[in-house]
Amino acid sequence: MMNYHHKKFKVIHNSENGIVDEEMIFHYVQIGNILTCDYSGANIRKGQLIGLVDENGCINMRYQQINIADERMTGTCFSTPEKWRNGKIRLHEKWQWTSGEQTAGTSILEET
Repeated sequence: MMNYHHKKFKVIHNSENGIVDEEMIFHYVQIGNILTCDYSGANIRKGQLIGLVDENGCINMRYQQINIADERMTGTCFSTPEKWRNGKIRLHEKWQWTSGEQTAGTSILEET
């Protein structure tokens, strides 16, 4: 199983309907197969995610956040890892809002 404990990721691509920005840093904490993260940024006052890591390093997670307009937003995300030759990880994500318009999108996060 891949271990994401204390790894930091930044967004390098996000669909237009996503609100995370390239300045955000996601600092993952993993205990066993449980992954958590607290985050915030220009458009998000407070966000949290929780998920499970499978034997291939894929992450099935749920997220919730409060945006700068004080709106509660929720969603689901499935991340597939890609390990680079330099040992860094890139996460290819497919996500969907479970609140609001319930649209879907993709993101790519890269280990810093």
